[in-house]
Amino acid sequence: MKRILFVLTGLLLPLVLGMAQKYALVDTEYILNNIPSYKSAQQQLDKISEDWQKEIEGKYAEIEKMYKDYQAERVLLSEDMRKQREDAIVNKEKEVKELQKNYFGQEGALFKKRQEFIQPIQDDIYKAVKDLATENGYAVIFDTSSGASMIYSNPRYDISDEVLQKLGYKN
Repeated sequence: MKRILFVLTGLLLPLVLGMAQKYALVDTEYILNNIPSYKSAQQQLDKISEDWQKEIEGKYAEIEKMYKDYQAERVLLSEDMRKQREDAIVNKEKEVKELQKNYFGQEGALFKKRQEFIQPIQDDIYKAVKDLATENGYAVIFDTSSGASMIYSNPRYDISDEVLQKLGYKN
């Protein structure tokens, strides 16, 4: 009898201890939107993106003009001249596509700028969350901004305001 009780205690004790874990929620989108430096960084990124997009659109307009001019003059051009004009249009289009890729591609300049501006802010948030988890004994902290697998969350466990305070921002 003692042996059965001992085995049951050994099996149930980890289960009971596991249930005693503390969990918390943060909404990183909410936190980011309450940090002025993030808003400023986002505005800078939007401006850079807009400027680059206008530059690319201008270059595509040049290509369109080149093509229309070519179409209008095509019948008057020799075979060599047609080939040169077609090559010029194709090369210009390749240049613009390459520029677009350099600006907006996966490892493009906008991605690098985003890393430069936003990454330090995200690192600060992560450090504040980690510090709060350690100070308050949280086993797990969920980010509700992604909405990944969270069906319901009780707002009383949301520590987003505490993270903002830890970062030195009043809300």
